[in-house]
Amino acid sequence: MNARPFLRQIAAALQEVRLEAVLIGNAAAALRGAPVTTLDFDFMFRKSRGNIVKLKRLAEQLNATILRPFYPVSDLYRIVCEDTGLQLDFMGTAHGIRSFEGLRKRATAVTFGAAPLLVAHLDDIIRSKKAAGRPRDIAVIDILEATKRLSHDDD
Repeated sequence: MNARPFLRQIAAALQEVRLEAVLIGNAAAALRGAPVTTLDFDFMFRKSRGNIVKLKRLAEQLNATILRPFYPVSDLYRIVCEDTGLQLDFMGTAHGIRSFEGLRKRATAVTFGAAPLLVAHLDDIIRSKKAAGRPRDIAVIDILEATKRLSHDDD
């Protein structure tokens, strides 16, 4: 699947509603050159009342629904568009990430269409997957570390 049309749409919608978020997880790793796949797009954002309002506006921009999953207790907001299968997860906290500000500072802006999208640094993605410790995260750590070595992603 070519994710670029989705990323162009997501970047434009984030810019339109003025929601600052950083792409993390396998989608970010793939944009950093890792040979990994994913079915959704994971973002970390600064959780505030104003940003929750922006999340609702983002869902409207994408003709999607915003859900608040509670498994078991989650800090996750999921935006789902049933027509396209698009799924975006927004987290106020992420395993292994101390602060949104630090994550944002280390991220790189990648332009899709006319809008930038902040993409997490591989170090942050690796740290988060190690801290989460789930089998699906552990399974890709060696791939991410090899990608980091090959790309010399030390900025």
